Amino acid sequence: MKIKTTSIRPFIGAENFEISRGFYKDLGFEEIVLFPNMSFFKTQEGLGFYLQDAYVKDWIDNTMIFLEVEDVQACWDNLLSLDLTSKYKNARLVPIRNQDWGRECFLHDPSGILWHFGEFSKP
Repeated sequence: MKIKTTSIRPFIGAENFEISRGFYKDLGFEEIVLFPNMSFFKTQEGLGFYLQDAYVKDWIDNTMIFLEVEDVQACWDNLLSLDLTSKYKNARLVPIRNQDWGRECFLHDPSGILWHFGEFSKP
C-alpha cells in the first residue's frame, strides 16, 4: 500500500441496537453518536468501530474482531470484573488460550459478534 493510513474501522451490526450500545459502553468504549442508527465506539487510544442498527444473521454470525492488547491476563481480569455475562443475555466469555503465536481470550457480544483479545509473543 503506497498511502499513509491512520486507522481501520470495521462496521458491525446489532440484533438489538440499544442493548449493544450499553454493552460496548460497559466494556469501556467511548460512544460517539453519529446518527440515530449508528455510533462510533473508540478506545482511549482512538481505535474504534462503527455499530449499526442492522442485523443480518449470517453477517453477525461470521463477524470476528481481533483487538491486540499488551497484557491478555490483565484484559481477562478486567473482562471478568465487568460481569458482562450476567448483565447481557447471550454474552459469553472464553478463557485465555495459549497459541503458537501468543495468547488470547474471547468475548461474544449480545448479538454474537466474536471478539478476540490477543497478545502476541515477544521474540
